[in-house]
Amino acid sequence: MTSKNLTSNVSAVCGWWAAVAGALAVGAGLLESRPPLAAWALAGAAAAAGAGLAARARVPLWVACGLSVTAGCTLLMDVLALLFGQGVDSVTGAVVHALGLVGALLTGAAARAVTGRPNPAAGAPTGPPGRWIPYLGVLTFLPYVAMKLHWALGGTFAGVSGAEVLAQSERNGASGLWLTLERWGLDATVLMALAGILLLFCLIRPWGLRLPRWLPLTPALIGTATLVPYGLLGLGYLALAQTGAVGIRSGDFDSEDHTLLVGWIGYTAFSGYGVALLAATRWYWRRTREHAGAVSRLP
Repeated sequence: MTSKNLTSNVSAVCGWWAAVAGALAVGAGLLESRPPLAAWALAGAAAAAGAGLAARARVPLWVACGLSVTAGCTLLMDVLALLFGQGVDSVTGAVVHALGLVGALLTGAAARAVTGRPNPAAGAPTGPPGRWIPYLGVLTFLPYVAMKLHWALGGTFAGVSGAEVLAQSERNGASGLWLTLERWGLDATVLMALAGILLLFCLIRPWGLRLPRWLPLTPALIGTATLVPYGLLGLGYLALAQTGAVGIRSGDFDSEDHTLLVGWIGYTAFSGYGVALLAATRWYWRRTREHAGAVSRLP
């Protein structure tokens, strides 16, 4: 496929996405009494993508990519809820989140296609991006895993006991599977953290390159688009709350200090793992594309 055909195909798919996503986002904004905030981000992304494609301008397409990430940054929460038998808070919101993630990929690809794609073999990585990457993900998750397991085993942390955590899960409508795991001394989020750590090693180890490309990339792209903005924005908010610049609600905890403590542990885990996953995903994407290109050039 020539570069011109590739640019045309990417632009066409991105244009169809902008039309569908924009219509859905505007419909959600007009018809729902409380439309998800992500719907407005998606509508802005669709408009920016349309303008960028019409003018063949790179900047609006990158703006659309950023807005799309904002619209899709909580998709992982919807996926986790479905995996453990819980319904999503809003079906429209879940669709918007999914379209946001798809749009981030399409608008980013369109922005690169507008200015021409670099040679996949030029500057492509030949080795892993650094053996520290999966271990960074492990280290940032350890305090979070320890905290959640401590609660699941009945311990008390930040003024909240394991029994209270279980009662909160029941009040919040957790599924039977989620509650059963907690009663057995397991926590569903810990299991997902362990799966995420395995994904990191899959992306940089040679055995991961033998898998179908879409298999590790699908969860990796969802995790990256969700955890990087969610974790970093959360850390920024906590920093402001720690200095007293903004207020923070205690929620299920007995003091703001305990809320901040748990918040720092959680958002540090999400942001640290998200950045490690971003680096590993970028390397895997480029490395497998280089391999696919080499195979396609064989006689």
